[in-house]
This record gives sequence, C-alpha cells and structure tokens, in this order.
Amino acid sequence: MGTVQVAAPRAKVALVHGDDRRKNVTAALESIDEQIRAGLARKKYVVIKPNNVSSDNQLAATHADALRGILDYLEPRFRGPVVIAEAAAGDTLEGFENFKYPRLTTERRQQQVSLVDLNREGKYETGTLVDYDLHVVPVRLAARLLDPDAYVISSAMLKTHNAVVATLAVKNMVLGSPLHSAPGDGRWNDKRKFHAGVRQMHLNMLVKAQKLQPHWGLAVIDGFEGMEGNGPGDGTAVASHIAIASTDFVAADRVGIAAMGINPDWMGYLIYCSQAGLGQFDLAKIEITGASIASVEKKYKLHEDIEQELQWMGPMNELPERVGSVAKRQEYNLG
Repeated sequence: MGTVQVAAPRAKVALVHGDDRRKNVTAALESIDEQIRAGLARKKYVVIKPNNVSSDNQLAATHADALRGILDYLEPRFRGPVVIAEAAAGDTLEGFENFKYPRLTTERRQQQVSLVDLNREGKYETGTLVDYDLHVVPVRLAARLLDPDAYVISSAMLKTHNAVVATLAVKNMVLGSPLHSAPGDGRWNDKRKFHAGVRQMHLNMLVKAQKLQPHWGLAVIDGFEGMEGNGPGDGTAVASHIAIASTDFVAADRVGIAAMGINPDWMGYLIYCSQAGLGQFDLAKIEITGASIASVEKKYKLHEDIEQELQWMGPMNELPERVGSVAKRQEYNLG
C-alpha cells in the first residue's frame, strides 16, 4: 500500500530573474496579484516577518531593499498599517539598526510602517514540541504570527542550513515564531527546543507549521544574493539574482530548492508539510510564471555537515524492544 497523504491543491509560484533586488521582489508579487489581494482584503494590518538569523551579517539577514520591494507592492493596494516584526536569534533591535530598517519607518510614514521586536513585546501563545527523548515540552510562539487580523508575509532568503539542509519561507516562520528572553528577563530560549535531534527537528517543524499555516498569507523569497556552504549564518554569497513569491509557502520553497539545485528528497520538513496537506511539493502541480527553473538554477554548495543532516532519512535504530500484545504474539507465534 502506498503512502497515504492529504492532497494539496495546485499552486502558482512567481519566479523573477533580474538585476535589481527591489524590483525583482515587486515584480514577483505583481505576478500573483490576484491571489494576494484575495487574502489582503480580509485583514486589518500586515505583518512582514524578516529572516534575521544574524544581527550583524547582512548576507544572513533580510535586506532592507527586499522589504522595500514588498512595501512598493503594498502601497497602492493596502491602506492599513504594516508591522515589520522579528524574533531574531540575537538582539532584534540591534539587527534592525545594523540593517538600516529604521529608515523604512521614515520613508513610509503613509504606510504606517513600524518595527517590533517580538521578544521584547513578549506576547505569545503556547504550543508543544518533542525533545530528544520524544517527550512533550512547551514552546512560546509569537502571538502576532497567529493573529487572525494580520496578513502574515514571510520575507525569507535562499540559504543552506546546518541542520535541515536549506532554510526558506517555511522555516523562516516556524523557527522565527518561538521567542527567547528579552534583556533583563532572565535567560531562556524556546528556539533551542526545536534543535532536539536531526530527526526530531523535522517533526517539530511540521507540528508548528500545522499551527501557524492557517495564518500564513504570502511567501517572498529574496534570492538576489543567496547563501551556500555553512549557512544559515556563516556561508558565502551566490549571485542568483532571483525573487520567488507564492501564497503557498511549501510551493515557494519547492521552487527555491530547485533553483539551488538541492535534491528535494532531502527536505524532510517540507515533505512532511506536503504530506500533511499544508502546501504543494510536486513540481508537476506548480504553475511557475516568469523565468524557468532551468534558466536560473545554480548548484549551491551544502553545509559541511550534510551527511549528518541526512541521517533523518535512515532507520530509527534506537527503538526499544517490542512490548505488549505485539511481543506476545511473536513469542507464542500466534500472530
């Protein structure tokens, strides 16, 4: 019997290639304008979630011009406020300053652009993960990313990763949603709970994607300058010069990993999300507008620990002996 999975609908993904990061992003969004407008019409405000895994390395963080590209698209189409909100791995506000995000609030007063550190805001909903021993542990998730009044945009990047092969739109939301302590609030970090093991991490990402996905509006992946090698923080630049956009986050990531030349069978958490019906992972069921994948594909060098990362695919050798009725049937040859 084949694998039983929840069928995801066909998806549309915009893939733009060009020599201007900001214009690439805007053009990608314009290509799927009808789908975006349908979601925007029901929301009171927009949340743009950048990917700032580093507070000082621009290559590892969402560029301000990618955010400008999103704002350019929104300006004539949405009249509510726009919040750029992040729960960075380090100090969120320090990253905002280093990457010149405050300029956006003065440039875009009419769009009511504001910056929010989700860690300092400290508002959360509680979810659950599993630890290395598969025991349930609680996790605090940023409330804004679960707000039914917010149109949530993932402003992600093309980057290799040190645990799950690659990080794009889905991972930006899933690992960007858990909080850690703000200055003066003791020392705790719920992001670390996801890193429970090479197999457990993919499962944890699926579990949290299931909670977050109903609130996802738009995936934007800036691949103008991607990261290969020891991502997500210490890799080197790849001039891919692309932008990807879709209202289906899994489909956007599927096109992204294809543009990076990554074997899709290696992407555990995306496969799980697809099997759970959270998005389309089958390229044959994704309509790509703009450039073709073949015309932009570059083979990204993966993290030096890639062999260890791929152990999630192998057999689970640490299982205990069978217990209960199954063991008894084997013992007496009754089954």
